[in-house]
Amino acid sequence: MRASTARAGFVVSKAVGNAVVRNKVRRRLRHLVRPLLIDLPGGSSLVVRALPKAAEASFETLGGDLEAALAAARKPRRQ
Repeated sequence: MRASTARAGFVVSKAVGNAVVRNKVRRRLRHLVRPLLIDLPGGSSLVVRALPKAAEASFETLGGDLEAALAAARKPRRQ
């Protein structure tokens, strides 16, 4: 792995559903994250945790929630 590439990991617990459902959620998230990794600084790591509602969420809802979470993470924190 190159140090200049951002990477993503996914946490999809058994609470989300059986193996088929968990893998479906993981595949959807991986597809949605791929274009967003370009905007992250090189060498950064992104961890996405799927909650049980992700199993029933539409592709558009997952994408919107993921983009909103990344936008919130990019905001500077107040001290």
